[in-house]
Amino acid sequence: MVEWTDFERATIQDIFSKLDYETTGRNALCRCLVVYPWTQRYFAKFGNLYNAAAIMGNPNVATHGTTILHGLDKAVKNMDNIKGAYAELSVLHSEKLHVDPDNFRLLSDCITIVVAATMGANFTPDVQEALQKFLAVVTAALQKQYH
Repeated sequence: MVEWTDFERATIQDIFSKLDYETTGRNALCRCLVVYPWTQRYFAKFGNLYNAAAIMGNPNVATHGTTILHGLDKAVKNMDNIKGAYAELSVLHSEKLHVDPDNFRLLSDCITIVVAATMGANFTPDVQEALQKFLAVVTAALQKQYH
């Protein structure tokens, strides 16, 4: 089980209470699909992903990005048992969707970048540490079924 400090808990709850889920989710997923183009193979049904402009303007990408961010709410609400909270999603992504487990880490990095850009000077090293720890735990939970 992961140990969370009071600061880390408060920081994660604060970040997610202030996020614009639609904008942050869309921007994080778009960044991931543009910067790491091999991740696009899991989104063939999303239509045109041929270049950055197409990805940024794709409504399916925007919708899925928002879904991903709302999916993180489950972890925020279950910080003491993130692996348990994500057990079904881990099975879905590994056994049905066959997503490369490293993609979760790549997307986590993109989420961190977008949150940092949104928070500006408020994204201190301590806030970054808390967010990256949180996202690493979520990533490990999603990768659990792969092991």
